[in-house]
Amino acid sequence: MYKPSSEPPVKMNSRPAAIGKETNTRLLPADAASIAEAAAVLRAGGLVAFPTETVYGLGADATSGTAVAGIYAAKQRPSFNPLIAHVPSLAAALREGNFSTAALALAKAFWPGPLTLVVPVASTCSVCDLARAGLASVALRAPSHPVARALLEAAGRPVAAPSANRSGRVSPTTAAHVLADLDGRIDLVLDGGPADVGVESTIMSCLGPEPMLLRPGGVPREAIERVLGRPLADPPEAGDPAAPLAPGLLASHYAPRAALRMEARAPGQDEAGLDFGGQFAGAASLDLSPSGDLAEAAANLFGHLRALDATGVAGIAVAPIPASGLGEAINDRLARAAAPRPAER
Repeated sequence: MYKPSSEPPVKMNSRPAAIGKETNTRLLPADAASIAEAAAVLRAGGLVAFPTETVYGLGADATSGTAVAGIYAAKQRPSFNPLIAHVPSLAAALREGNFSTAALALAKAFWPGPLTLVVPVASTCSVCDLARAGLASVALRAPSHPVARALLEAAGRPVAAPSANRSGRVSPTTAAHVLADLDGRIDLVLDGGPADVGVESTIMSCLGPEPMLLRPGGVPREAIERVLGRPLADPPEAGDPAAPLAPGLLASHYAPRAALRMEARAPGQDEAGLDFGGQFAGAASLDLSPSGDLAEAAANLFGHLRALDATGVAGIAVAPIPASGLGEAINDRLARAAAPRPAER
């Protein structure tokens, strides 16, 4: 096991989440000293690209909404999809999610390895709302790459890590691929050589009575079926609001019970206020970021929605939020939550 460095906290690069000023990303060989430094960067809220057996991942502290918001900013991800939380072991995963008999069998058979399991959150789950897209489920993976495992052990917390490329571009399998997309947008790249598998992990939903294959990947369907001793259930069609939610899929995200009203000038009667930058002066509300910081707003989004919804109000008035940078993703998420819901059956 690699031990974290005892050096002072590493200074983070300036990233587009704030002003847009870019600085060069450091590229380090994946030796013990660099892994310890990368773990310190993660604990300080920075962004680290690292190799896994599938593709290179863009890692942030999964317990910190602000750190996870940095992933969305760096990737220019259009909406807050749930992210995979990487852990070093099954024991660590069991602190984050509730595993059914089937989920436990799959974890024991294929971990460490290229399999992601979507399971209900445990009461001890530390993965933040933003990484889970506000859901009551969490996507977990224990990678087998030795650099990834050493980094996770040294970081001492789950690491959210989608592929280390700008959204919509080809997933990276080398450190050079990462730099081609993200140089100046993240703090550090650990160069562990080419990824072995080269395709993303298989994603399995273990939320219902029958496990479902949500995304094919590094573990083939046939191998999973052999472990379970039965064929996999077919997932619902894309766009079905009852579909399991997971990284890499179009998902309908958590929506509050209260109706959302966008671009509001002030909360109305029977409405709570979701403010941004103090626009609802004097009104009872929760402010996503009193200073108008979009990264802070992203980190607070799901928690504030839940808190306002829990008051039992009929509606939530949302102050205007800039559409630039992370504001695009925040507005996308709020628009989905405000959309008409299918009639209950």
